[in-house]
Amino acid sequence: MMSFEEASVNTTFDASHFRHALGRFATGVTIVTTTMPDGTPVGLTANSFNSVSLSPPLVLWSINKRSRSLEVFETSGRFAINVLCADQMPLAARFASPVPDRFEGVEWRAGRGGMPIFDGCVAWFECTLAFKYEGGDHFIFVGEVMDLHHCDRVPLLYAGGAYGVPTPHPDLALG
Repeated sequence: MMSFEEASVNTTFDASHFRHALGRFATGVTIVTTTMPDGTPVGLTANSFNSVSLSPPLVLWSINKRSRSLEVFETSGRFAINVLCADQMPLAARFASPVPDRFEGVEWRAGRGGMPIFDGCVAWFECTLAFKYEGGDHFIFVGEVMDLHHCDRVPLLYAGGAYGVPTPHPDLALG
């Protein structure tokens, strides 16, 4: 059996092949939001969302080190993760695009902690930044959940480089 050190050293690793393999894993789609010191909202589409702990309630997401929004998320100390509904695909595309003001013409409201929240999401989590870790070409933000909401709508998924919706099994129900 190969040791962890032997298995993790791979000098011929193909990043494109790795990215395509990761694309086989379907994820939910989120828009992570925060505010600048003057209250201007900032947000981006991310599918790197995951639960960490129930007690305390912790979630994580990651941001590319080259993101133009990185500094705002680092200094704010707060963020909201909006888990998108299947009919919010245009919103996901907008917040993944390089438009100068992603919030222009988009309806949102401030959550209890002041973070931008989108109505119609399947869930949202308002968080304070608990930890930040370096992870290769990304930073991993772990947030302690301070407020949340969820409903029984169909989530938006992302797999294979495309958005989609789950096909429900007749014997299973969301809930």
